[in-house]
Amino acid sequence: MRTFRHARLLAATGVALSALTLTACQSGNGTRDEGAAQSGSPSATKDVSKPAPEKSPQQTGGNGGSAQSSGGSADPVKSARNDSGGKAGQGAQDDDGPQDLTICNGSNTRTTARPVSRPLNHMLLTVTNTGSKRCALMYYPVLRFDEMQWVPQAIEDTQPQAVTMLEPGGSGYAGVLLSAADGSGTGGDTGHKLVVGFQGRTPNSDGGPAAAPGLPAKGVHYDSALSVTYWQTDMEDALD
Repeated sequence: MRTFRHARLLAATGVALSALTLTACQSGNGTRDEGAAQSGSPSATKDVSKPAPEKSPQQTGGNGGSAQSSGGSADPVKSARNDSGGKAGQGAQDDDGPQDLTICNGSNTRTTARPVSRPLNHMLLTVTNTGSKRCALMYYPVLRFDEMQWVPQAIEDTQPQAVTMLEPGGSGYAGVLLSAADGSGTGGDTGHKLVVGFQGRTPNSDGGPAAAPGLPAKGVHYDSALSVTYWQTDMEDALD
């Protein structure tokens, strides 16, 4: 009888342990630590220790990315060439003409200014080459009487077909219309000092030292009609 009771007690105990084990497995609260097993696995260790990849400048939108997105170039020389369609400065060299061309100016010429009786109200400028090389009289003279604040205009239909070149000892000419013959000019004044400026290889550029030819003691009268011809090789063409 005692043996039978002992067997029943063991059987009940076994059923209870089985039920307890089954309940623990279903609830996840058993003796096995699932989290510890995962943290100790090779894959979990790799994920934790591996640093986050750094983003490239293009991804972060930094300096490198902005330069790429905007199409900019780190080479300013290359940019200048691209903008000009070729080598930088090449166009300016072509416009300037031959680099060995000597420009006539106040340092290698002598300039005189002489009022003439005909045509009326005109003055003749004469420039003589005093140097040892041929020089070029470019475009037209730039005149300034005393402290005049404006520049006389050129008479466009007097422009010659070729640049006026002066051999050593040779002369070039320009005519100056001082005032309107019909009295239509305004702002009349008398000039006592004249400065003649010379142009360079390009229009309105500086051709070098100016000249200061003497004027008659009484001065010369001019008004708003004041204008000049282009440099000519012939005196008559300058006064025509």
